[in-house]
Amino acid sequence: MKNQKTYVPTKSTIEPKWYVVDATDMVLGRLASQVAAIIRGKHKPTFTPNMDTGDYVIVVNAEKVVLTGNKEYQKEYKRYSGYAGGLKTTTYQDMMDKHPERIVEHAVVGMLPHNKLGRQMAKKLRVYVGENHNHEAQNPEVLDLK
Repeated sequence: MKNQKTYVPTKSTIEPKWYVVDATDMVLGRLASQVAAIIRGKHKPTFTPNMDTGDYVIVVNAEKVVLTGNKEYQKEYKRYSGYAGGLKTTTYQDMMDKHPERIVEHAVVGMLPHNKLGRQMAKKLRVYVGENHNHEAQNPEVLDLK
């Protein structure tokens, strides 16, 4: 048997692409899991778990994402300051009215690794309300996840 080497990508060989995803009428969890896989690079044959081999994703129309069941009325977003009585909760409805882009960001980042590499990968996500984004210079490809 011949001695074959395992291919390990390096920073110089990784060339990230840019994709645009339209979130109109997409279920939040399904959208987030597919976007997280692209950001991690799991769709590439050169995927390496300990490296950031993923691509950039621009999500537009974040305000048009949908939830299934009664989650629209029951879902809450919680954050804790660390102090006694410092738990703050925000309903899905309030978050959708004020910051709809944070709903998609929260869902995608929750599906990335919870470490330093995951925080680096989270910077590859751009979420916008409406159709417009300011990344035309990157020549993003339209990605149909439906």
